[in-house]
Formats: sequence, structure tokens, C-alpha cells
Amino acid sequence: MSKNKAAIFDLDGTIIDSMYVWEKVDRDFLTQRGIPVTKEYTDTVRGMFFETAAQYTIDKYHFTESVEEIVQIWLDMARYEYEKNVKAKPMVHEYLRELKNRRIKIGMATSSNPYLLEPVLCSNALECYFDEICYTSEVGKNKAFPDIYLYTAKKLGVNPQHCVVFEDIPEGICGASKAGMKTVAVFDQASTENITTLKENADKFVMGFDELLEVDIWNEIS
Repeated sequence: MSKNKAAIFDLDGTIIDSMYVWEKVDRDFLTQRGIPVTKEYTDTVRGMFFETAAQYTIDKYHFTESVEEIVQIWLDMARYEYEKNVKAKPMVHEYLRELKNRRIKIGMATSSNPYLLEPVLCSNALECYFDEICYTSEVGKNKAFPDIYLYTAKKLGVNPQHCVVFEDIPEGICGASKAGMKTVAVFDQASTENITTLKENADKFVMGFDELLEVDIWNEIS
């Protein structure tokens, strides 16, 4: 019998196909102001907290808006996409339903914002599956650190050693491993260049949730 009692999922790029949104926000936000989008800019702001990225953007382009105003502009642009266009990845519902049927506790550890998360969960009918939803903003550290995963496990009431984390980025796999948890790397198109790293560092790598339904990884990585 598997000792694993809880599943902790990332949101963006893992259970929803949303990684394109921030590239679109970056592109639309800058081009509306007549500024070309560069890889240097997008690479720099990727992974930053909203406020840090906003301050960097203000300093770099000498905008007159406040940090709060820039952040709200970004969130409003992203919310439209999350509410209207972002979809769950194939077979996500089926896999989450299977975990529920097996009485596995399900948590979410996300770097997203409640303003974005609520409409996308609602529009995709995903909100019913999660016992706890936790944000990196609550712990003040990004996913390269174990804090968000430990916090989510605590909220679920499950020992970290009995948790399996599903992530699409190397930083998340690293942070979850530091927390003493088993890890499953889920492929996302935005992380194509990181496939080798993900395969080397995760306990299991899958291309999609159909694989998780076909093979009982729950016992495989106990």
C-alpha cells in the first residue's frame, strides 16, 4: 500500500494551459506603449513577484505609474485571459477525480494571485477538487525554496514525506525535493528547454495526465 496521502499541484503550466498569458501580457503592455519586447526583459521578470517586476519595469522604462497601478494593469489584462480563454490540460478532471475517489487529499501550491485563480478554477469547474489552496505570497519565498510546499502540507494535515508534488518547472521540483516530498514533473510547452533537467531531478516525468491515468505512479514512487 502506498504511503503517499496527499497530492500538491502547481497551477500554471501544470493543471492549466496558461503559460502563454504572461508573454501576452508583457507583449501587449509594452507594445501599447511603443516599446519592443525583448528576451532580456521577459527572462528578467519571469519568476519575480508582481511588485518586484513592476518596480523593475518602472525603473527600466521610466514609467510614471506607481507599482500598485502597474500590478493592477497586469492583473486586469491577465484576468481576462484566465476567465475567458485559459483551459485545463487534457485529462486533469479525470485524474483529480481518481485521486478524490482514492481519498487522497489534494492541495494547490501556486505563485499565482487569487484575483486570477478564482475565475480560472470556476470557468473550468476545478474548484471542487482542492482541499487547500496556498500562495507563495503567504510564505514570502518563491518555489525554489521548500516553504510553500511545507506550508501546504501543514494546511492539509499531512506529513511532508507523505506528499507528492506535481510541477512543470525545475525550481518547483527543486523546492519540493528540499521539502522531503516525492515529485512528478508534468510537461508543458513553455518548459521544453528544461526537459532534461526535469527528467534528471523529478522522481517521475510525464508528458500529460493521460500517462498518470494509465500507470499507477502513486505506488510506483512510494
